[in-house]
Formats: sequence, structure tokens, C-alpha cells
Amino acid sequence: MSELEESLYALDWSDCIGVVIITLIIYDYMLQLEKEVTFVWERQMSVMAYLYLVVRYFGIVLAMIFGIWGGLIYMPEAVSYGILVFMQWGLSGYFCLAEVILIWRLYALYNQSRRILYVLLGLFLPVVALYIGMDIFLWSRPSAVSVQEIVVTPNLKYCAASFHIGPMPAIYASIPIICYDIFLVVLAIVVLVKHLKERKELEMKPNTYVVMIVRYHVIYFILNLASQISIVTLWANIPTAERYLVILFKDTAPLIIAPRLIISIWDTHANDNCIHVSTTFEECVCWTSPPALEQPEIDTCV
Repeated sequence: MSELEESLYALDWSDCIGVVIITLIIYDYMLQLEKEVTFVWERQMSVMAYLYLVVRYFGIVLAMIFGIWGGLIYMPEAVSYGILVFMQWGLSGYFCLAEVILIWRLYALYNQSRRILYVLLGLFLPVVALYIGMDIFLWSRPSAVSVQEIVVTPNLKYCAASFHIGPMPAIYASIPIICYDIFLVVLAIVVLVKHLKERKELEMKPNTYVVMIVRYHVIYFILNLASQISIVTLWANIPTAERYLVILFKDTAPLIIAPRLIISIWDTHANDNCIHVSTTFEECVCWTSPPALEQPEIDTCV
């Protein structure tokens, strides 16, 4: 394949992936818009509602930039590099926001234990510092990554990122982040095991929300693990098609799943047989009437 053919091949992939990213994000937003109006805009705002709005609309902004960067809309080389840095810093910030949501859920699962909250936040701060350091080292130095303008014809140009170091620094930086996610998953599973044991002794069905939250922790762990792997692979010399498929996953899956995991719990709660919602922790405590007991009990949920 000649150099011209390789450039056209890469440009075709860039444009197609950009269109797919924008289409997926818009389609997902339209699917969830009715529920968003019902569970966010028509109700009193809460901490989780604000977190939802940030991950939803900041995610849409990032996705639009992901889609147009490269070749879909022409940008000068200097502008493209600045936007590339913004995209990577924005994606790291997005992952941090998703971690905050998981921390908030665990805080609810552990009966709003401040000790758990302080431990999680204390361990989370080094993770944030690691994200910042990783973005400075990997994405904010021209000696590590740069943008090259490729001229196919005088009227056909696009920009591509060039990586100047191997994948090992990205691998080393991702290990503590993955370990922190494992810690969150373990805490969630411990709560679930204890909850299932208690419900079995009382001959009651497990709380739907506890099961959902733990399941979502596991889903997010798998998602974040895959995202960290995808970031690492971008630093390796992989074929064009595989590279853009990795980019498609990295630039869409986290931005779609994170807000869905929040709103799906609200949707389940709305269809549940709740007779009282706590005013101190609106989306986290619900009185339900289990068939095995005559008196209602507290079911913790978020």
C-alpha cells in the first residue's frame, strides 16, 4: 500500500469512527431524555442528580469533540494538539467523576458510614494525583505525543497523533487505578454477601437496590479495566483499523454507561412499591413492605 493509499485509508477510518461516535451519543441521549426529565428536571435536585448532569452533559461535550477531532472537521495542527490535550484531560476528569459516583454509592451501602467515606476519599486523592501526573507525562509533552498534519491533496488534510514513547509508562500508571477499582468492588461484594446472609436468615428476598449497586460496581470495574487497556494500546504500534476500533470503544462506552447506571436505579425505584422516601438522603432510603413481615423495613438504595 502506497503512502497516499495509507493516508486515505486512515482518513476514511477517522471519519467513519467520528460519525459513529456522534451518532451513538446522540441516539443514547434521545433514548434517555424522557427519563432524565422525569427523574432529574421535574424533581428536587440532589447530590446524585448533580453528578448525573455533569457526567451526562460533560460526556456529550467530550464525545462531540472526540467525533470531530482528526479529520471530520479540519483543524490546524497547533489547534489539534491543544484539543488532543483537552480531550485526554477531560477523559481523565470524567473517570474521576465516575469514581466519585461509586464512592457515593458505597457510602450509602455502608449506612452512610463516615469512616468508610473518609477511607475511600483518602485513597482516592492519590488516584486523582496519579491521573494528573499521567496526563502531564503522557499527553501534555510534545516529546511524548505530538500531532502531525497529513496532506493527502491540497484540499484534503487531516491530523493524526504521533506517539514517541512506548506503552510501558501507561501500563505502570494504570496499575494503581485498577487496584483502587478492585478495592471498591471488594467493598461492594462484602456488603452484598453480608446482606444476602442476613436476608436468608430472615427468609426474605434480597434488596433489589443492593444487588443493583454491587452489579454496577462490577460492570464499571470491567469497563474501567477495558478503558485502561485501550489507553495503553494506543501507545503501542497497532494497525490502523484496530487502533480506531479501540478509539471507538474508549470514546463512547464510558460516556454512555456511566449516566445509564445512575438513571436505571431511579427508574427501578419509580416502579417499586415504595410508601415513603427519606428526606435526609432522598435517593438512598426507601420504606418498603416485604411480604414476609407485617411492619415495613428500611431498604437502602441509591
